[in-house]
Amino acid sequence: MKLLQIESTIPDASQFMDSGQIWVMKIKDMALDYVPKILGAILVYLIGSWIISRIANVARAVMLRKKFDVSLQTFLGSLIKVSLTIMMFLAIVGMLGVNITSFAALLAGAGLAIGAALNGSLGNLAGGVMLMIFKPFKVGDIIEAQGVSGVVTEIGIFCTTILSPENKTIILPNGSLSTGVITNFNTHGNLRVDLKMGIALTTDIDRARVVATQAMLSHSKVLQSPAPEVSVLEVGNGMTTLAIRPYTTQADYWDVYFGVQELVKKAFDKEDIDGPVPTQIVINKTNN
Repeated sequence: MKLLQIESTIPDASQFMDSGQIWVMKIKDMALDYVPKILGAILVYLIGSWIISRIANVARAVMLRKKFDVSLQTFLGSLIKVSLTIMMFLAIVGMLGVNITSFAALLAGAGLAIGAALNGSLGNLAGGVMLMIFKPFKVGDIIEAQGVSGVVTEIGIFCTTILSPENKTIILPNGSLSTGVITNFNTHGNLRVDLKMGIALTTDIDRARVVATQAMLSHSKVLQSPAPEVSVLEVGNGMTTLAIRPYTTQADYWDVYFGVQELVKKAFDKEDIDGPVPTQIVINKTNN
């Protein structure tokens, strides 16, 4: 009778020791490989954060010295800090052995997607930065742009707010505002108010000029210097159109704009200066 020999499958204790030693060696190798990188990454982070903070502070000081708008100072300071932090983060990731090529491609793709989605907003953002840098107007100025006019009450990163003469709040996107025509009534200090008024063709222009000038000067908010102007703007359509141009300060612009028209009209009525007489030419066609 043959006896079956059963081999033992229980591993030898020496095998456990060899496997443990292998794992210990691997851990040591990983520690020797990664610990310097981790320490270097921590060192780069600490030094980089300090440098970024210093650069951001210097940039803010320069913008403050150049008298940049407060909103622009905050925005550009944050933009510089975020951009440098992203660059530092990519450098740290590269030090740790991560392939940053695919990571950078992912960031670029995400940036393109975000840019496409925020196309209009980015245009307004760029326009706001341009307005704050070149300052074609400031808060408190009276401007005319995009078919509307009023007093600028706020200049934001994305839009500009103005208050119309009707006391309406108008919000203009900075993208179109920065690329369009802007008329600033405050650039040279005193404002000239441009008005038009028609008189009859038979009226003595010099007499009408004297009456209109005296009426303008009777307004308490019309400046004596520069002196008000009365000029012939156009002759035709059954009337002589006069350009009535008093000067005033920014704060009194609308008071003078409406008040002078009333004063000149009443003065013309008092001095029997006739207004334009409507004329109509009728052509009578007869059949031959």
